Parts: sequence; structure tokens; C-alpha cells
Amino acid sequence: MWEIFLQTLPFFALIGLGYGAGRTGFFSPEATAYLTKFVFYFALSAMLFRFSSNLSLGDILDWPFLWAYLWGTGFIYLVATGIAFLRRLSVEEAAVEAQCAVIGNVGFLGIPMLVLLLGEAAIGPVMLVLAADLIVFGSLIVILITGSRDGRMSLGILKTVGLGLLQNPMIVSITLGLTVSALAVPIPAPVNSFVEILGAAATPGALFAIGASLATKSAERVAIAGWLSFAKLVLHPAAVAFAALVMFPVEPYAAGVMIACAALPVAGNVFILAQHYGVAPHRVSAAILISTAASVLTVSIVIALVAA
Repeated sequence: MWEIFLQTLPFFALIGLGYGAGRTGFFSPEATAYLTKFVFYFALSAMLFRFSSNLSLGDILDWPFLWAYLWGTGFIYLVATGIAFLRRLSVEEAAVEAQCAVIGNVGFLGIPMLVLLLGEAAIGPVMLVLAADLIVFGSLIVILITGSRDGRMSLGILKTVGLGLLQNPMIVSITLGLTVSALAVPIPAPVNSFVEILGAAATPGALFAIGASLATKSAERVAIAGWLSFAKLVLHPAAVAFAALVMFPVEPYAAGVMIACAALPVAGNVFILAQHYGVAPHRVSAAILISTAASVLTVSIVIALVAA
């Protein structure tokens, strides 16, 4: 456990460095926004392309793995939604809280950290988790909020969801990399070096950006944010572990990677969606702040357990 904690510490130290830079004003909110854009559209996309171009769809697509993750995640999604309804929240607020309970920071934190800690074989499972989060649950929140406001489902909602997926650089880079791999297209050495150098900026850039963005978050409505953080850091990995180890037996290593992904703190893109739709952004902000702070300990514990 102590050894794993020491291995995860540099990742969280980078987040802390970014938080300090943002909190002191050395890194302004505008600078943080541009750094996040650089990581999201360039560095992380280059890393995902490089990883996926060396894999095949068969290396990534694992149906028992996918069913286990969707079952475990869907179960906690329903639990969070049910508790929100018991508190008489609207469909929109319930959708945002459920998203907090199940969507972890796989892109910015999970990919760089888990691949280094659990080995390059973790790339495929992490990508499958990322794809499920973006395609299934990323679409679901848009459908629920938009459908609730319109009072009905429409082709316009599906168009919005489809365009959102097509414009997401992580989905595009993974798809492009798998296509290159499937067609056995040789990548010229200069292009490969370019992608490798650009992708190397993803890990420090993403972690620093997470920290800097946390500096603008506030810990309001701590009780609700605490519940959502508990759901994300404890209940979500527990449900996914039950699904992967009992309901849909998954190969042990892949199951461990899936459980580690589920243990990650609330993703920053949940706040972006909440802010975009004007639904409980302060609640999401607090959940991100609390879950990220607590994950310094909880993620180390989960990784130690799955590594064992």
C-alpha cells in the first residue's frame, strides 16, 4: 500500500502544483482554459492516437468487460438518480448528480497514471472505459436534460448527441488510430516522432490543468458533494468490481484496470456540461474538488488492491 501511494504521489503532486499556481493567481483562469484546450485537442489526442494505432479493435473490444462496466456503472447511476428523486430534484439535476457518481477523470488522470502504474497492457481496457463513458453516459446526460426541457424526444436531440461525439477529439483520435492500425498504414518516422513528443506533454499538462481548474472550484453544499464523492470513489468501484468478478467474469488483469478506472475522481467535463446547461454547477464543482482531494488516498488503496 505504501509503495503504491508513493508511486501515485507524483501524479497528485502535479495536480497540487497546478492548484497552487491557480490559487495564487500565477496561472489565471484564462491561462488554465487555454492549457486545457491544448491538452484536450492536441497532447491527449496525440497520445491516444499513438496508443490506438498500435492496437487492433480486437485488442480493445471485450464484450464481457463492456457488459460488466456498463452494469456496474448503470447500477450506481440508477442509485444516484433514485436518491436525487427522493430529495425531489428535477430530472435535470438528477441527471447531473448521477453523472457525478459514475464519470471519472479517465481522460486527464486515468490514461497517464494507470498506464504508467499498471503497465502498457492497461491501454486497451482504459480506452474501452473511456469510450463507454463518452458514448453511453456522455450521450445520456444530454438526452435527459434536453428531453426534459423539450418535454419529448426529438431528432434534434439525437443530432446534438451525434455531433458532440463526432467533435470530441478523444473519440476521433482513437477511431483514427484504430483505422490506421486496421489498414496497416505505415506511419513515417518523423510523424511518429512528432506524435510521440506531442503526446508526452499530455501527462504533465493534463495533471497541471486539473489542479489549476480546481483552484476556481468552491466547496459549497458539502453534504451533497460528499455523498456524490462517496458514490464515485467507493460505491462505483465496488459495483464495477462485483460485476466484473461475479456477474460477468472478466480476465483478472482487465478487471483490475476497470476497477481502478471506476475509482477515479469526478471528471471535469461534468462541470462543463453542468455549466453549459445551467444545472447545479456549484454542486458539481464541490464534488470535483472533494473527490479529487480524497482520491489521493482512495485511488492508492484501490490500485494496491487490484495490483495484489
